[in-house]
Amino acid sequence: MSSAAGPDTATEPDRPAAKTGTFSSLKIRNYRLFATGAVISNTGTWMSRIAQDWLVLSITGSSFAVGITTALQFLPMLLFGLYGGVIADRYPKRKILLCTQAALGVLGLALATLTLSGVVQVWHVYAIAFLLGVVTVVDNPTRQTFVVEMVGPDVVRNAVSLNAANFQAARLVGPAVAGVLITAVGSGWAFLINGVSFLAPLTGLLLMRTSELHKIERAPRGKGQLREGLRYVAGKPELIWPIVLVGFIGTFGFNFPIWLSAFANKVFNSGAGTYGLFNTLMAAGSLIGALLAARRTRTRLRMLVTAALAFGLLELLASVAPTFWIFAVLLVPIGVFGLTFNTTANATVQLATDPVMRGRVMSLYMMVFVGGTPVGGPVMGWVTDTFGARVGFLSGGLVSAAGAVGVGIALARAGGLRLKVNLGAGRDRTSPPIVFVPRDPRPAQPAESAAPADGGGDGGDGAAPAGPAPDAASEAPEPGRAPQTGAGRAARDEGAPVDQGAPGADPTPSGSRLTSAA
Repeated sequence: MSSAAGPDTATEPDRPAAKTGTFSSLKIRNYRLFATGAVISNTGTWMSRIAQDWLVLSITGSSFAVGITTALQFLPMLLFGLYGGVIADRYPKRKILLCTQAALGVLGLALATLTLSGVVQVWHVYAIAFLLGVVTVVDNPTRQTFVVEMVGPDVVRNAVSLNAANFQAARLVGPAVAGVLITAVGSGWAFLINGVSFLAPLTGLLLMRTSELHKIERAPRGKGQLREGLRYVAGKPELIWPIVLVGFIGTFGFNFPIWLSAFANKVFNSGAGTYGLFNTLMAAGSLIGALLAARRTRTRLRMLVTAALAFGLLELLASVAPTFWIFAVLLVPIGVFGLTFNTTANATVQLATDPVMRGRVMSLYMMVFVGGTPVGGPVMGWVTDTFGARVGFLSGGLVSAAGAVGVGIALARAGGLRLKVNLGAGRDRTSPPIVFVPRDPRPAQPAESAAPADGGGDGGDGAAPAGPAPDAASEAPEPGRAPQTGAGRAARDEGAPVDQGAPGADPTPSGSRLTSAA
């Protein structure tokens, strides 16, 4: 059964959120097929990633070379990422994915052939990494936005979180298996398994019932669509600031192939098995974070900034860990908060975006998240080679924490908020120690024009308590709906129509949007 998921049928931002279980999206057949194929190919992908990093390190002995490989894989996203979003918005997403997944499988098999035949050189790895990045330019935004077509807007938060859980569950298995294979028979077999694993998502896509996909309006062919997407994002603070934070952390905070391989090889004098163990421990934390995120019915900018700050501080702590096991244990909470940040940012951006613009917005999101790696990878690789693995990890944590603080301040100022510290919060357990309150409190408005105090009326788990001072805890808007505050909400509650305008047009001032979305 198909249903529209466009602006006219998106769920209201302020109505009570539907109760969802941790695995609600798996009740949908098309999504089950997608998830089953994804967990198999994701396992192969993680095996290939570990094998690729270790192969480059074993050929060159250089963390900088590992950084170059990672940079080349993500350089196409930086150069061409927005074009991938235009393609995702313009053409049927299922057909696009059939092409991209087949191409990824062929490239995996090509690297396996080169490695198993014994002729592989580092430039072969560089070339295939770049080609993988070219395919990913189209595959990534298409795969991200195809989720809404499979499950609809009501459970998209849950599906995004389950996608992350799927990816991290594969990360639990893939690195461990890759470590065993590399030690026993070499990297080539890991690449071979990865290439074959893409048969699973291709089968799932072919078995889907297209009649049950939610109908999403596709962008018509036209000029200026890239500029239109950029203007749309620039005009929405609830989109631009999360994407800025994603750019900081994606560029400097997620260079784990460089750091973990360097810690395993140079700090703890171990081999591929230890590198696989480090990745598995991070995956365990990430899986926990994904399952916790799947239970949430709200996405808040406050959670986004908090998770980013905790992630950066934990990286700082891990960089100075004195022993192997302290370092290894700290990788678990790093995984938890890193994944919490990822899923919160992804869901926040998708739900705040008009469906017809979603491909371009998500391509920009992915461009700054993974497209920053061509800058951050070589820089962090050079720092790690020159000053050591600990200094490299420390610098990534510093940049991540500073970015979280800076974006948090920017969001608060854009939303007309200030930080209030309740010194008596220890005695009064009903008051949080730190809250955001309006910078310039205004007198109460007349009943006929004032916005309802709906802080506790949204329903759902974790909704903010009602009160005169908003604490930046309202949820992000649903797909296709401009955030409604003030007179807009009052008009809606009284049955009057609210003009949503064209994509990107928003009748509310940016300060009001940020106050409700934070």
